[in-house]
Amino acid sequence: MSVHVPIDVGVALDAPEARSRWLRFAAPSASYELAARLQPWCWGAALLFGLAGLVVGLGIAPTDFQQGDAYRIVFIHVPAAWMSMLIYVAMAFWAGLGLVLNTRASSMMASALAPTGALMTVLALWTGALWGKPTWGAWWVWDARLTSELLLLFLYFGFMALQAAIDDRRRADRAGAVLALVGVINVPIIYFSVRWWNTLHQGASVNLDRAPSMASVMLVGMLLMTASLWAWSIAVALHRLRAIILEREVDADWVQRLPEVQR
Repeated sequence: MSVHVPIDVGVALDAPEARSRWLRFAAPSASYELAARLQPWCWGAALLFGLAGLVVGLGIAPTDFQQGDAYRIVFIHVPAAWMSMLIYVAMAFWAGLGLVLNTRASSMMASALAPTGALMTVLALWTGALWGKPTWGAWWVWDARLTSELLLLFLYFGFMALQAAIDDRRRADRAGAVLALVGVINVPIIYFSVRWWNTLHQGASVNLDRAPSMASVMLVGMLLMTASLWAWSIAVALHRLRAIILEREVDADWVQRLPEVQR
């Protein structure tokens, strides 16, 4: 006895079609077009969130009773530190995707993210030093979190230097992907360093397992600045991605037909 099971033909056909729609962005030409569409929205979001964050952080948030107005550097320092780790994870993800699936656009995205991640790391270290001087009395100490954050900067530099040192682009992408994936282990070390070791660096003000230890208005200002840096980082990475695609695909027919190339 056979049982007839009805099949929703629409669902059966939609799944492969949906996958093909997303997989087409693995082609550099499709990635170039998508980046061009997303950039203006990211620039607008970065400006909007940034202005709101500055108003809240510099104008509305109260003065801290212990650190005074020096604490306001938190509205740049903490978002930059978060972004330095997040961008590295994203860079390693795209580099690993390019290594496993051999997709050129994924490797290009990893290369586009690296300079922005390095910039965020420099910004986190620099603002941390400015904050540490009045708080600790020193610009720099070999604290566990500071040292691991500095190591993150070296990983960014190493990734970019390794790719630049190898002329063969495919070999350079594979070598950079291996380094990026190995370096991911440093990200949880940065995050959990204040829990695992006795450090001068204060603990996290925002945790997923408990309520924030800072005033709500301060938290809102910090989250707004985080959203601004997030949108700005995406916009810059997409702009750099388009430049990398044009550089690597310069001989492709679709590149030669672009209005900006023909000019």
